[in-house]
Amino acid sequence: MNDRRQLLKFLSTLGFASYFPFSYAQSFENLRFIAGFPPGGTVDTVCRRVAEKLRTNGFSKNSVVENRTGAGGQIAVQSMKTVPADGSTLLLTPMSMLGIYPHIYKKLQYDPLKDLIPVSVGVVIDFGFAVGPQVPSSVTNISEFWAWGKANPNLCNFGSAGAGSLPHFVGMLIGRSGGVELRHVAYRGTQAAILEMMGGQIAAVSGPIGEFTQHVSSGKCRILSCSGSRRSRFSPNTATLTEQGLKDMVFNEWFGFFAPAGTPIDTINKLSIGLRSALTSPEVIDGLAVLGLESAPSTSAELASLLKNDYDRWGPIIKSIGFTAD
Repeated sequence: MNDRRQLLKFLSTLGFASYFPFSYAQSFENLRFIAGFPPGGTVDTVCRRVAEKLRTNGFSKNSVVENRTGAGGQIAVQSMKTVPADGSTLLLTPMSMLGIYPHIYKKLQYDPLKDLIPVSVGVVIDFGFAVGPQVPSSVTNISEFWAWGKANPNLCNFGSAGAGSLPHFVGMLIGRSGGVELRHVAYRGTQAAILEMMGGQIAAVSGPIGEFTQHVSSGKCRILSCSGSRRSRFSPNTATLTEQGLKDMVFNEWFGFFAPAGTPIDTINKLSIGLRSALTSPEVIDGLAVLGLESAPSTSAELASLLKNDYDRWGPIIKSIGFTAD
């Protein structure tokens, strides 16, 4: 996806429609990006790549990243309720803090649909479901994994980067779809889970597909499925869940840029244009691809629709699973 035509084709598969040439007459003196996760992590890295591009292309004279960590990203979202609504501060947050947390935490200190104004999607992440040496090499797809799981119920478990995360729920839904009771094991990060899987301590891992690709060549990690609407360019030989007969099983995570409620609409539109100019630059696209991330800028309205759809979709799913973080 190294040129504009390929990018537009990708965005169209996600349902993002209205794109136009990037131009802006007014730059911002200062832009502050708030990331709810530590330096060096995925959210922080996306923020820094975008902030640097906005400096070099003249959209903002000064762009800085501030890490407000804690409570699984909640502190950063909550902080947006007190920042000036003048376009000088943007939050980059995964969808989970906005579309999942309201359904698993009873007393959130923010309302994702009222306290924030969507500006642009940043990146989109598909999930992979992979197995390790504990699962025979003859298992190459989800149906075969279900059969193995039913024959080996004591070994049928999977890991993810945390209880209440999207990969946790995707793994549970994969097991449920095949009538298999998959036991979840929570880890501090996907890589920790993958290393345990490759060491034979757990059978499988659900996580961002880009996290698995570096391990596939060892033969100790086999990706059985991809959760996106189409095959991932990071693992093109891996069939999607829908290709394997799991109807409506299309799931992904996205990181979105948000401004505080009350920010003027003309300011939101200027910020959206600026972010799209950064996210469609070849160096940002290629830099994010190294992390297994697809750049996916959008309009404010498109992100608002995406958030509302995911918010509404995940409520009933989480209720059916019966998970609560409290």
